[in-house]
Amino acid sequence: MSTETIAAPTTEKKPTHNEEIKLAIPTLAGTLAATMADTTVDRFSDDDQQFMKFHGIYQQDDRDLRKTGKKFMFMIRGRIPGGVLQPKGYLVYDRLATEYGNNTLRLTSRQSFQFHGVVKSGLGPLMKKINEAMMDTLAACGDVNRNVMAPSAPARDALGQRLRDDARRVSEALMPKTKAYHSIWVEGVQLNLEDPENKEFEDPLYGKTYLPRKFKTAFALAPVNDVDLFTNCLGYIGIADANGELAGYNITVGGGLGRSHGNTLTYPRMADVIGFVTPEQLVEVSRGVLTVHRDFGDRTDRKHARLKYILEEKGAAWFRAELESRLGYKLAEARPFEFTSQSDSFGWHQQADGNLFLGLFVLTGRIKDDGAYRLKSGLRAVVEKFGPEVRLTPSQNILLCNIAPAQRDAVTALLAEHGVPVENQATIIRRASMACPSMPTCGLGLAESERYLPGLMDRIEAKLGSLGLSDEEIVIRMTGCPNGCARPYMAEIGFVGKGPGRYQLWLGGNVSSTRLNRVYKETVKDAEMDAELGALFERWKNTRIGAERFGDWAARVVWPEIVEAPAAA
Repeated sequence: MSTETIAAPTTEKKPTHNEEIKLAIPTLAGTLAATMADTTVDRFSDDDQQFMKFHGIYQQDDRDLRKTGKKFMFMIRGRIPGGVLQPKGYLVYDRLATEYGNNTLRLTSRQSFQFHGVVKSGLGPLMKKINEAMMDTLAACGDVNRNVMAPSAPARDALGQRLRDDARRVSEALMPKTKAYHSIWVEGVQLNLEDPENKEFEDPLYGKTYLPRKFKTAFALAPVNDVDLFTNCLGYIGIADANGELAGYNITVGGGLGRSHGNTLTYPRMADVIGFVTPEQLVEVSRGVLTVHRDFGDRTDRKHARLKYILEEKGAAWFRAELESRLGYKLAEARPFEFTSQSDSFGWHQQADGNLFLGLFVLTGRIKDDGAYRLKSGLRAVVEKFGPEVRLTPSQNILLCNIAPAQRDAVTALLAEHGVPVENQATIIRRASMACPSMPTCGLGLAESERYLPGLMDRIEAKLGSLGLSDEEIVIRMTGCPNGCARPYMAEIGFVGKGPGRYQLWLGGNVSSTRLNRVYKETVKDAEMDAELGALFERWKNTRIGAERFGDWAARVVWPEIVEAPAAA
């Protein structure tokens, strides 16, 4: 009889490759600086592409040119807590987009800017000049806490400013501490990966392997849910006391929208409200939530690695108990709140301090000069001459703030010289629309989004006009893939790309962004879009109750007709 030991079969899953490379190079330096110095190559290795994300950079290629060979380029995303930029900071972004990018600035759905079309020779100078301007891109992407969101409109009282200050405080507290970012992009020096200090580096918060996936944080102040709070891993809802001062925050955990077509184990999820914290507890609670994700997140499957899956599978009560054990105290119970809207403010409005702010609609978030409509040049002219604070909204629009009332007419006139109106900027339904970039820059895009939505909106507006519904607002969002960067799963109508000219159709979100929508049609082709949407709009007009919004009507009338749940799509 053989005495050879036979190993028992194991079902234990191996960590993903991303986990292995983070463990091997915990400084996140990769060989980025060495590749930057090599002028014979125009791209980075596959491993370095993963490290680059922690530095706010994605390697891409122009998909319109793939038939003639890949043309590599880079997308760089800024870290701009709360989306607030001082005039000098905005002008730096504007200038760098012209000098090193494709002469556009792309607003993100997380209150930041992206540069597109940057080639490798321009990457280093662009990054260095961002840092010389006392700004950065560190942790704008990657398996870390990303740009922290906060209410964008100037406050009518002190609460809004307090939320933005706290958002910045949390952003700084959750920053990774690696010295690789400064070494590569400021000094241009490749870290010695064999140096024991670098090889054994361990981030004091994130550890050696950081998080299993990205982590998103947002602040909101009821009744306006402009940040889509429940889509975030961690959320804070500002609660005022009897004197109108900040009493603290209701805390939410476990939101997230990313999913994959055909994978029922992935799904959008809204966050749970788990308690109330004081302003003094904010940083330690934020760190505590992040470390639960760090310690319990799935490191064997990146599609199953977001915090939302921990909440869904272990439950909010388990999460609260685990967080409290780390904090060493109990969370207070959540306090009453209500969200009623999430839209931006357009045109001129008064601030609490007597100054004015101006809300400007940005079509699909792309700041550019396009014929007579020269938005990029017009914004630059206004910021140079009048010096307003610039705020980026979660719906990819722009606010120019702290403008003296005496300057109002001059600002309006200067924008008009560049073909930019301040009144009647767009139809009510177009102002409520949003799209991700997708083609030709995003490698994940399955269908057009930014380039397709404006034409589709023309068709939607025409149909609504023929039905006498032109004055109705409908929140419409489109993404080129199921990752959900433009938050389509919260929209009254959401389009999710499945392939060239083909989209999933999701219906039933609401205006306060407190309800997920559901899949209505698995695939709608472009040629079928007018008939499909037209039939829905006609049914809405004929069967709505009073002034019932489209999303509420869809949830009441259409949802009962849907056989499959969203997760099965």
